[in-house]
Amino acid sequence: MSQPWLHIVGIGEDGMAGLAPAARAIVEAAEVILGGERHLRLAGNDTAERLAWPSPFDAMIEVIRGLRGRRAVVLVTGDPLWFSVGARIVRAIPADEIRFHPYLSAFQLASARMGWSMADLETLTVHGRPAEQMIPYIQPGQRLLILTTGSETPGRIAAFLTGRGYGHSRLSVLAAMGGPDEARFDGRAESWSAEVPEFNTLAVECIAGPGAQITSRVPGLADALFCGDGNMTKSEVRAVTLARLMPMRGAVLWDIGAGCGSVSIEWMRAAPDARAWAIEPRADRRAFAAQNARALGTPRLEIVAGSAPEALVGLPPPDAVFIGGGLSAEVAARALAALKVNGRLVANAVTIESEAELIALHRANGGELSRIAVSRAEPIGALSGWRPLMPVTQWSMVKR
Repeated sequence: MSQPWLHIVGIGEDGMAGLAPAARAIVEAAEVILGGERHLRLAGNDTAERLAWPSPFDAMIEVIRGLRGRRAVVLVTGDPLWFSVGARIVRAIPADEIRFHPYLSAFQLASARMGWSMADLETLTVHGRPAEQMIPYIQPGQRLLILTTGSETPGRIAAFLTGRGYGHSRLSVLAAMGGPDEARFDGRAESWSAEVPEFNTLAVECIAGPGAQITSRVPGLADALFCGDGNMTKSEVRAVTLARLMPMRGAVLWDIGAGCGSVSIEWMRAAPDARAWAIEPRADRRAFAAQNARALGTPRLEIVAGSAPEALVGLPPPDAVFIGGGLSAEVAARALAALKVNGRLVANAVTIESEAELIALHRANGGELSRIAVSRAEPIGALSGWRPLMPVTQWSMVKR
């Protein structure tokens, strides 16, 4: 096991005074300190060489590697491993070469200021990420703590809330917590107008109005929430499809013949950091998918122009594959070859010809074959009756 040579120290607005004695001694003895302008200002060691974060930020790893052999300290805000740069560093440098020294995170401080139990809320970050990523968490009664990108982000989130019928939600912006300039700004989403500091944490208590949009992160969103040309995996079938694809944290989905992106979007909403590549040959449907991804909180959906199998070249290995369009034996074979061990493949068919393909694939590869038939009640004159949707034949399997 390597001896730790790199120390990553979390620091707060109270600077060196707030550090534990061991962490303070490490910073005071450092030969070189790397951090943001704010971190370097809080550090008390006047003799150490000071390095600011390089640009681009990814160059940071090579800079840090170049410090090996020196008494090196990286300063970060709060807890280095909670939505912070420590997670990026430990992916590139072995953990046994690093010693972490956490400080109270912004989430812990904000929770204390709000009087909220951290066990009963969601912690999110949109710092350096699209603010739309918080949309899946807008639910009645939900409490959120959000690390923001800057002074404009609370206003954007207030607009998301108001546009979905949560305008009465309470917002609190907390800034410089633990320091002499600590500040708090309170208001409602529908009337939010506060000018707040760049560096802040946003607390949201979601309050649903009578016409609020109610969405769950469990798959099966209403079809009406997706814009498109009507050619999409319908809600009931989508719920079954996602159940068999089994979204998991950080997992990768190939959505072949993605249409308006409904399966990809529900996959990404269902599990933290889940990723999806939506392959679609038609430009109009790709545009629908991009619009839906923004509106439903998955702005990082990767949309690929083209048809399988050619468009699959260069994509990251999938944990799951959904074939909703363009089914063929060649596409299925390419997907199965790329699929990781324990990966899931699901293919849906609505035509007789594509159903025949599924039956042949099931016979050759095993798995499960099922038919999903859904009817919805619709008006018939002054009364109601059942109108069936087109039945869907589904083949699913787990690669062993």
